[in-house]
Amino acid sequence: MKTNLHPTEYRPVVFSDEVAGFAFLTQSTAQTNETTKWEDGNEYPLVKIHISSASHPFFTGEEKIIDTEGRVDRFKAKFAAAEARKIALASKAKKANAQKAKKSEEL
Repeated sequence: MKTNLHPTEYRPVVFSDEVAGFAFLTQSTAQTNETTKWEDGNEYPLVKIHISSASHPFFTGEEKIIDTEGRVDRFKAKFAAAEARKIALASKAKKANAQKAKKSEEL
């Protein structure tokens, strides 16, 4: 096994899910420039997260679509553009074949 592969400098860090209003203090190597004051009165590094156990549908039992970055919309747009290209290429090939057939009939 490789030696010195895993980090050794763990420190207390607060992870905050601001949408759900939930935060927890744990040990981590996550780097951040922000700090926050915790319940015990001490300052700790702060890492902001998009989803936590307080907001994830698996833990809350709610079914909702979480699309913070528009991934679903981008996928749908990409799929629609691919279909449009496919139709355009099929139309172009059909026209080329028709012109070819017309030229062969003239000869």
